[in-house]
Amino acid sequence: MKRRDAIKSVALMLGGTFSAPTLLAMNRWQNPETSLTLTADFVLTDNQKLIIAEVAEIIIPKTSTPGAKDVGVPAFIVMMLKDCYKTPEQASFLEGIKNLEQKDFLALTASQKTETLKQVESDTVDQMKAYQVQQTKMGDNEDREQMSAQAKGVPYWRLMKELTMLGYFTSEEGIKSSFDYVPIPGKLEMIKLKPNQKSFAY
Repeated sequence: MKRRDAIKSVALMLGGTFSAPTLLAMNRWQNPETSLTLTADFVLTDNQKLIIAEVAEIIIPKTSTPGAKDVGVPAFIVMMLKDCYKTPEQASFLEGIKNLEQKDFLALTASQKTETLKQVESDTVDQMKAYQVQQTKMGDNEDREQMSAQAKGVPYWRLMKELTMLGYFTSEEGIKSSFDYVPIPGKLEMIKLKPNQKSFAY
């Protein structure tokens, strides 16, 4: 599967859109030569990186298929934040991580962690309303979100979910866990998928 197609699939899983800052970050990721003003001040502690890994694994846990940690999602998130996002999103993400640190997130039980993240998600719904989000067509059946200018970046939880899904489903293991990967397909023909059969990715 081409990266562009994988990104479309992830967007559909998130409701059909990525936030505008994430679209810009993906462009930077795919085209490193793209001019973008970044900050060198974004630094995460080892404890904060452990929180990122734990939250990513809660979003996509290991079952019969690899989890977020297995396919390197935590390192992907750190890389994207450091190299591809602007200061407002870096600041809002760091604020969210620090809030989890204050709750001693890593010491919570599994159920407490889940409840904590549910509350974070609920709070994020209200935060996103401040952005006066409007969806606009990009062409090729893709949508994007236009947001009003804000002093703060997109909330931590929205960025965390987007980057976890993006990192997972653009990894080889992530694609193979959800699609039947066919690197050299045969003839193109219509087929009827059997119950529980995965879609194909080329």
